[in-house]
Amino acid sequence: MTNHALKEWAVAINALETGKTIMLLRKGGIHERNGHFQVAHKEILLYPTFEHQQPFLLKPEYANLVVPVTPGWHPETVRISSWAEITDIFPVSDESIVNALLPFHIWNEYFISDRLNWKPRQPLYILLLRTYKLPQEQEIPYCREYGGCKSWIDLTQAISRQGAEPVLSDSTYTQLVAQIRNIVTDKLYASSI
Repeated sequence: MTNHALKEWAVAINALETGKTIMLLRKGGIHERNGHFQVAHKEILLYPTFEHQQPFLLKPEYANLVVPVTPGWHPETVRISSWAEITDIFPVSDESIVNALLPFHIWNEYFISDRLNWKPRQPLYILLLRTYKLPQEQEIPYCREYGGCKSWIDLTQAISRQGAEPVLSDSTYTQLVAQIRNIVTDKLYASSI
């Protein structure tokens, strides 16, 4: 059971749940503790958000999946259908590293540039997530406390992770993590020479 959740664009959660990516790129919300992104919990429920999804920041195949909503809109209920273990965290400030990772995530070059330029003294965090589908989707009531530009929320009710199945096999996940780690460490090593 857990009630800890990471808020993320619904299109990104869908990509995690369908095995199209294992990666999120985060700088954090406006209301982050101490003004910058921190990982509060390693095992988290994935909480889909809709309001700030921007199709122009996504690769075309993902941009078409965004359902536009009006500012301030929120659902009456929220569907939680997965949880994830954050297995790796890489703080990166070098745009060439993030660009080398384009095949592994859903965002486009404009998103990368935009995120790196926003609060430029703070790194962009690359999170690798091992995602698990819950055996049954849980529908919870929306609460005002869930709103706002923050990454982490605690749900008013805990959700059981029992019976959840990994989206990707152990070998597939391990292989993807190794490829991403190699890109990040090779580029970091090259830039330090």
